[in-house]
Amino acid sequence: MDQQKRIRKKAAAAAAAAVHRRVGQLTCQLTSTTPHPSRSIDTLSNYNKNYITYSDEVRACIENQRHQHIVALESTIVAHGMPYPQNYETAKEVENIIRQEGAVPATICILGGVIHIGLTDDELRYVAKNRVEKVSKRDVAAVMALGSDGATTVASTMLLAHLVGIRVFVTGGIGGVHRSFSETMDVSADLVELGKTPMTVVCAGVKSILDIPRTLEFLETQGVCVAAYQTDEFPAFFYSKSGLRVRRMDSVAEVAACTRYNVEVTGSGMVLGVPLAAGENSEIQQSIEKALAEARDANITGSAETPFVLQRVQQLTGGESLARNIALVKQNARIGAQIVMSGEIITPSNVPESPTFSGQ
Repeated sequence: MDQQKRIRKKAAAAAAAAVHRRVGQLTCQLTSTTPHPSRSIDTLSNYNKNYITYSDEVRACIENQRHQHIVALESTIVAHGMPYPQNYETAKEVENIIRQEGAVPATICILGGVIHIGLTDDELRYVAKNRVEKVSKRDVAAVMALGSDGATTVASTMLLAHLVGIRVFVTGGIGGVHRSFSETMDVSADLVELGKTPMTVVCAGVKSILDIPRTLEFLETQGVCVAAYQTDEFPAFFYSKSGLRVRRMDSVAEVAACTRYNVEVTGSGMVLGVPLAAGENSEIQQSIEKALAEARDANITGSAETPFVLQRVQQLTGGESLARNIALVKQNARIGAQIVMSGEIITPSNVPESPTFSGQ
């Protein structure tokens, strides 16, 4: 009997040890710091990218080993940020500003289920005229699978630009924590993606219609470097100052160096706030408050809220907010282009074959 007890006890101990080893193996797997392949430059060449196409200009840049001189641009600002034809004309002007600095613009979009890194003139006009669906990160795979069109947001533009080795992205303003957060829990996917993707986003700060202090707190939690260009105070989109102090960077060379170290060390992104070189306008803030109230009354929430509020502010200010929006995007484009031309940024060298766009 004693012998049987000893055998059972030994078997139980062996089983417990096996369970302990298996738990340890699983824990190691779950806590591993190895990045997802889409986050690793070294593994990009292992991916079949027949679902990505490049404009001739971008492809030529890649073939000449000039990945680091490409500046990404989103397409939601074209499809939903401005009325036609101002959206098309502004997009062309922004691309030309980047070219004037010696860099190469790459407006990113999904057309017919295919990722486009850089658009032809016809493709850009198509996006501008047809109000292509707004596509965030969550929508990318579905839009591709269904062969649909999608205008990329800040989050999805970062994702797709990173996939092909682009390191700097220019936009107007990023999304953030909504003022109604306590009721809606609405936080932009832009903030989460910035914590995962080593991309420098050059912008005029967080859109003024959002909760800027909470947004900066969220970015800190995500490990995102937030800096202001040649000032100590984070800009507030339509305004040059938000009252919130952040890290200061005085040169594009400093920003380029930070971008590279994010790629090599942290794996997270950077927000560079560039203050708008224009006077303050109290009328815009009043219009923002009125538009937000109207959105609440009409129960407009989620991804529909920001476009509604920005369009309503444009109407209430007689176009002043739109003029500022255009001015800040152009200003950011120049700074972004100067960043990529100031120093080397690590990028992959593979160039996949490109499918074609058939949209009309």
